[in-house]
Amino acid sequence: MLCLLGVVVRQERAERTRRVLVAAAAGEFDRAGFEGTSLARVRAAAGISMGALTFHFPTKDALAQAVQGEGMALACGVVEKVRAQGGGAVQGVVALTLELAGLLESEALVRAAARLARERGGVGGVWCGVWAPVIEELLQGAGEEEFGAVGDRVTLAALAAHLVTGAEALVRCRLGGPGAGEGGHVHGEHSAREQLAEIWALVMRGLNVPPAAP
Repeated sequence: MLCLLGVVVRQERAERTRRVLVAAAAGEFDRAGFEGTSLARVRAAAGISMGALTFHFPTKDALAQAVQGEGMALACGVVEKVRAQGGGAVQGVVALTLELAGLLESEALVRAAARLARERGGVGGVWCGVWAPVIEELLQGAGEEEFGAVGDRVTLAALAAHLVTGAEALVRCRLGGPGAGEGGHVHGEHSAREQLAEIWALVMRGLNVPPAAP
């Protein structure tokens, strides 16, 4: 019984150590990218010995893979939540982009996963592959009544992709700029999600589509 308890305690300790390492690595990859991050910097940020780090992640590639996997999983969770909500196709696209913008603002894991996917040439998954196909899927199922005279599924899908990419760029700019606060917000300015909502409100007027719920 004592032996079994000891195994459980060691497993829990190992899992806690792994979570700390992944969180520290996400912060480093988010700020410095794959090339600019070293295992030594992750070890220092996590406050854990190099031996413990290499026990869990023997290489930087293994650590990057773990960060990408967890960040992509968070994004997939948001995608599935929006997909399950139903409603209008265009409104679903709007909701998805807003959720992704909010996630990019609040989660270093997600920002790191997006950056690593680009810098590692798609190794570990393609960032836009998590959400872009769902945008196209939603728009393909949209009825003609959802589009006004300027309605165009391909163009609208491209716009949505540009807005998500722009939200990530805005968050990164704010994180590196003066006055940046926790989660990528700059004091006195609208969040990336709020700005995206304002852009969509303008687009929806052109499409003659009722604005999505907040």
